Amino acid sequence: MLSEKREMLVLDTTLRDGEQTPGVSLTPPEKLEIAKALDDLGVDIIEAGSAITSEGEREGIKCIASEGLRAEIASYSRIIQGDINLAMKCDVDSIFLVSPTSDLHIRYKLGMERDELLEKTLESIQYCKDHGLVVDLCCEDGSRTDIDFLEKLLLSASEQGIDRFTVADTVGIMTPEKTGAVFSKLSGVSGIPLGVHCHDDLGLATANTLAAVLNGAEVVNVTVNGLGERAGNAPMEEVVMALSLGYGIETRIQKEKLGPVSDLVEKICGIPVPPNKAIVGENAFTHEAGIHVDGILKKPETYEAIKPELVGRRRSFVLGKHVGLKSVEKALGELDIKVNDETIREISNKVKYMGDKGKKVTSTDLEVIARSVLGEDMEHALYLDELVAVAGNKITPTASVKVKINGNEVVESAVGTGPVDAAINAIRNATRDIPFELVEYHVDSISGGTEAVVQVSIKLKSRDRIITASGAGADIVLASVDAMIAGINSIARRLD
Repeated sequence: MLSEKREMLVLDTTLRDGEQTPGVSLTPPEKLEIAKALDDLGVDIIEAGSAITSEGEREGIKCIASEGLRAEIASYSRIIQGDINLAMKCDVDSIFLVSPTSDLHIRYKLGMERDELLEKTLESIQYCKDHGLVVDLCCEDGSRTDIDFLEKLLLSASEQGIDRFTVADTVGIMTPEKTGAVFSKLSGVSGIPLGVHCHDDLGLATANTLAAVLNGAEVVNVTVNGLGERAGNAPMEEVVMALSLGYGIETRIQKEKLGPVSDLVEKICGIPVPPNKAIVGENAFTHEAGIHVDGILKKPETYEAIKPELVGRRRSFVLGKHVGLKSVEKALGELDIKVNDETIREISNKVKYMGDKGKKVTSTDLEVIARSVLGEDMEHALYLDELVAVAGNKITPTASVKVKINGNEVVESAVGTGPVDAAINAIRNATRDIPFELVEYHVDSISGGTEAVVQVSIKLKSRDRIITASGAGADIVLASVDAMIAGINSIARRLD
């Protein structure tokens, strides 16, 4: 049961179960980059992959194992000597030894009986221990395994010298009550640390992981951003923060690095984090409703249970039909635009009008509205004269731009992973003297068909300032460049 001052071990399986997310396939250098970030984050055990998978997978695991990381490095292995041998060749510290323990798996997947599976499992454990490996015995489909058989397996494996015993809710079918009951019973069987590995098929992976911890589990299996098979695994960021803030149970995870690591994994794996994702989603600390913003500005705790800085995020306010005067006033202040109360109301009404039309109002849109209401001309340091982008199946995507910067003509070119990337890189090259970085790029299809109109939204960071801008049109390259030009002009207007 729950005890005070407990510290949980975190086993991250982003590089194994997370990589089994459809569409994700990591190269050895990508695996190593993520592993180093996980180690820096404070992860205790990194399941680096499954050595049996491929030569490239083994290369990736070996690179991680030889990096000298603080974390224990593990390889997934079936209860097959050949799997274990390949894992040992990768120089891992431990084996995440997976034994299918439910009658469903024993009978229909393996064609065995319980006693035969038990014997094979114990033989594999002994083989690992004979070779000096740490063994984490994972009961695949453990949530649908007869509890008496789980107890028998735990006792027998403990006598064989296992280091950890993990119960996997492989198909995500458990509920917190059932999970708590299983771990409550197992926690009194042996002194071996219990681990929990949950999938999110019912959206209960985090809740089930917490229930296991409250009833004796000492190791949580998680993935960054909840990546994994089907609906994914228990998300690290949710589990770590819920344990800490909800129950006072700490891990070695450096919470302020959760956001940056989430961004890294999103970028490398190519799986977007949903905007409303807890802790690390774009909207997790974003506010629009006027009453919320008013409260936040007076005291953040009124509408934020978690300080964004605690998890490496920043608070932001967006403008739309729910906007309040305080939001507009704050956003105008960030743009260095000073207005009186009457003008703020007029600007606010125009923002609400755009929101009613379904338009996402960016900071550059707000500036245009404000300058119009104030009767001021907008100064543009940057103008686009020409844009050429070329791509094909045998052509490296290339783009060239001709722009005017403060009246001076500049011509630049660049290559990229596609025509959009090449065009943005060309704009970057042409505006080297304007300090900024592209931190977010998003595209939406406004209409359907092959001639669909798209809206491109970008977020630029210049020093401590965040600028949002958008562009729209049937040509995604031109829409992207228009958004970049608008954002860069907004930045240029504020340079000393």
